[in-house]
Parts: sequence; structure tokens; C-alpha cells
Amino acid sequence: MKTFIDPNLLQRLRVGPLAPYLDAYLKHIEQEGFLPSSAPMQMYAIARFSKWLRDRQFDLYQVDEAAVNRFLKRDPGVVHSYECATLRRLLAMLRQLGVTVAKASEPRTCHQRFLDDYRRYLLQERGLAEGSLEYFVRFAEQFLSARFGNGDLNLSELCAKHVTDFVQNRAHQLSPGRAKLLVTALRSLLRYMRHQGEISIDLARCVPPVAMWSLSTLPKSLPAGAVQRLLDHHERETPQGKRNYAVLLLLARLGLRACEIVALELDDIDWDNGRITIRGIGKERICSATRWPPTCFGKRFPSTRSANCSAIKVQTQPPSMPRWT
Repeated sequence: MKTFIDPNLLQRLRVGPLAPYLDAYLKHIEQEGFLPSSAPMQMYAIARFSKWLRDRQFDLYQVDEAAVNRFLKRDPGVVHSYECATLRRLLAMLRQLGVTVAKASEPRTCHQRFLDDYRRYLLQERGLAEGSLEYFVRFAEQFLSARFGNGDLNLSELCAKHVTDFVQNRAHQLSPGRAKLLVTALRSLLRYMRHQGEISIDLARCVPPVAMWSLSTLPKSLPAGAVQRLLDHHERETPQGKRNYAVLLLLARLGLRACEIVALELDDIDWDNGRITIRGIGKERICSATRWPPTCFGKRFPSTRSANCSAIKVQTQPPSMPRWT
């Protein structure tokens, strides 16, 4: 157990009535195939629950799903990662040890049995992290419910249309990132079905991709009033603030691209006539700068400069250099 979690951290988390059972829980999740990186977060969740039980003088033998749900709802609107799944496993282990009252046996449906097997496969065979595991199982449950409802799982009847219809109906309800996670989870589920012999066709190849272009959610342009408010509220007292203000003016009033600003050289600026030379690919174009105040850049650059470097440095801090020993 020393290699599974820091002993000092484990000792600090031994609080409340659950403290004697931390070692047993760690051994349990280690045997289940959990990564050591997930252990600290689970231990924190158990420690918070144990302290909650202690503060309310809760009889450990009476701890059940209702007590766990009360703890999880202690902060309305706040989702505490790892706690729900962690406490569910903890409660099952405590019942096996006879520490808490046994849960009344309920018949497992075919959906639940299939999802239990799928969860075990993802955890033990695929080595999924706990956070990903919960999403994969949740999306699998949604797919099975959408196709079969509460009836029998006739997985052999699945076809490509069922897969594409589910993705099309669900993807538009999710963010682009969550929609991509949906299709990834669905491909994993369909590969598992084929691996288990439940389906004979590789339906994972039928899952449509989710288009998510980079920066597609950003507005194409800003209203003139918003640009002016940005310029008016920009700090111009420090050298860095003046540099940033000049860059914003080049972007907003001349429509320069970032690469063009970075490529500017001192000789490209005609200070007397208020003009800037912008060099493109194989040609150059002239942009007038007479519409802005002549002091937007602060003082002019000194006439004495290095003959080997005429580029304008748009950064205020020198680049970090490796140290050679």
C-alpha cells in the first residue's frame, strides 16, 4: 500500500468512523485495477463523508443510500467529483464486511447486468480512469434505453441506422466537446458488443464524427462600440501597457493580422508621414496610420540601434534561454 498512496496523506485523512476502513478500501480498489493517481481523490471523498457522519453522530451501521444522498446534496448546485462513485463502492464494501446494514436484495435487470459487465471490462481490460469510466457507462445506458427502453436487450437487432439516429438526436443537445466524448464512448460500447459476440457487424465504423472546428464559437467581429470601450479602458501608463495599446490599435484600426504585426521592422514605420509598410507574400502594401494620435506608440525609437537587428520586439520580457552547465 505504500506505493499506492502517500502514507502521510493517508494518515491525515484518517478521521471519523470510517478511518479504520481506509486500508481495506485501498486494497479493494487496487484489486479492481484503479490507478494510483485516482486514490488520493477517493480518500479525500471518504474523509469528507466520515467527518460528515461524525459531526451528525450518525450510527455507521445505519449508513445506507439515503445517507449517502443526503451527504452528496449538502451543497445545492455543486457537483463534487469522485464522491458519488467512491461512496457507492465504499458502501458496497462495508456491507460485504458486515459493518453496515445489508441492502434488501433487488433483482438485477438485463440492462443492469450488461452495464455491470461493461463497467468491469472498461476498468479491468481497458484501464479507463474513473472520470472517463462514468461517462462511458452513462452514455452506454442512454443508448440502450433509447433503443430498447425497459425491454429485453436484443443486441443482435442493432443496425447502422439505430447508431446514427442516436448520435443525431443527442449530439445537438451537448456541447461540441461532450458530443465528441459521446461518439467515442459509443464506439467503445459497440466494439465491446462485437468482442462479446453480441453483434456480428462492426457498427463502431458507423458512428458519425462530430465536427468541431477550432475557434468556431468565437464571434467573427466585434461591434465598434465594444472595440472603443476596450481601447478606452486599456492601461497606458507602463511600457507594457503602451505596447499592448499600440498592438490593439494596429489590430482594430488598420486591420493588421498578428503575423504582420510581429513581422514589423523599424524601417517599415514612416513617422513623419504617418504611414506603415506591410509586407505580404511577394508584395508589399501601404497602410495609413494618420487616423490615430501620433503619441500612441509613446516616444519614437532612438535613432541609434543595432545594425544587425531592425525588428520591433512586441514582447516586454526576454525569451527564456536554456542554461548550459
